[in-house]
Amino acid sequence: MGDAVRAVWMNGFGGPEVLVAGEAPDPVAGPGQALVEVAYANTTFVETQYRRTGQGPFRLEPPAIPGNGVGGVVTRVGEGVDPGLVGQRVITSTGGRGGYAERVAVDAAGLVVVPDGVPLDTAVALLADGRTALLNLRAVGDVAGLRVLVLAAAGGVGTLLVQLAKAAGATVVGAAGGAEKGEVVRGLGADEVVDYTEPDWGADPVDVVFDGVGGPTARAAFELLRPGGRMLSFGLASGEWAGIDPDLAAGRGVTLVEGRRPTPQELADLVATVLRHAADGTVRPVIGQRFPLDRAADAHAAIESRATVGKTLLEVR
Repeated sequence: MGDAVRAVWMNGFGGPEVLVAGEAPDPVAGPGQALVEVAYANTTFVETQYRRTGQGPFRLEPPAIPGNGVGGVVTRVGEGVDPGLVGQRVITSTGGRGGYAERVAVDAAGLVVVPDGVPLDTAVALLADGRTALLNLRAVGDVAGLRVLVLAAAGGVGTLLVQLAKAAGATVVGAAGGAEKGEVVRGLGADEVVDYTEPDWGADPVDVVFDGVGGPTARAAFELLRPGGRMLSFGLASGEWAGIDPDLAAGRGVTLVEGRRPTPQELADLVATVLRHAADGTVRPVIGQRFPLDRAADAHAAIESRATVGKTLLEVR
């Protein structure tokens, strides 16, 4: 192995241009760690927000290498780690740092082995979005026989929610921005598709709303809920949360379901479950965009422009 690896550095907080391709010292697997030769790195909307503002779940002091999820092959393990992991295809979170690089040292306990028959790019596309979608579905409870509206249905989480809710027996209404995204959602099995950029987009009454948009669109979706309905907000593609008044919801008999923060073990179990769903054909991620590692800035710009469909991946090798 050489003394340096290709990486992308975040040189400050601001626009996509703060992400600059360069080199980094070759990482070493310490005790309890594994070295992963990265094939694909995940990119998320949350990462773009953090890069712009410094606000969010990560704690990176620029200059630093960002990136919270990778997939690749284990090449070395540190002290106390099962040597049988070497050579395995894995996906893992990195804790918010180091993912935009050719190699990364990660906590071996967080590795999820990718099942045979599931491509690595598919697995990485499911890493963050898959566990979020499954957690959201479990949080609202049984949806069999119900009308479920998914806002931002063409996004990374939304495309998976459409498939998971459909597999759970729901009638799924997918709301996406524009005709092209609508066709993607229809191809995933949605029973109805609406374009929420149209002024009068409202669907028929629904029982459950998964809100990945926030803002006025989410507030309009709230109005479609029947008494006894449930609404869970998981994203703010509009730039603001739904901000539904709890008293208003209670008055209409609507439950505002709070997402919760799972334990690391629960997260690993969720990822493993979603990978099994991918292996048996229940879900498939939509990978709409791929960028080489050194164009991470372009990947961030595409996500922020709202032009992306499904998942955006960085191809490292």
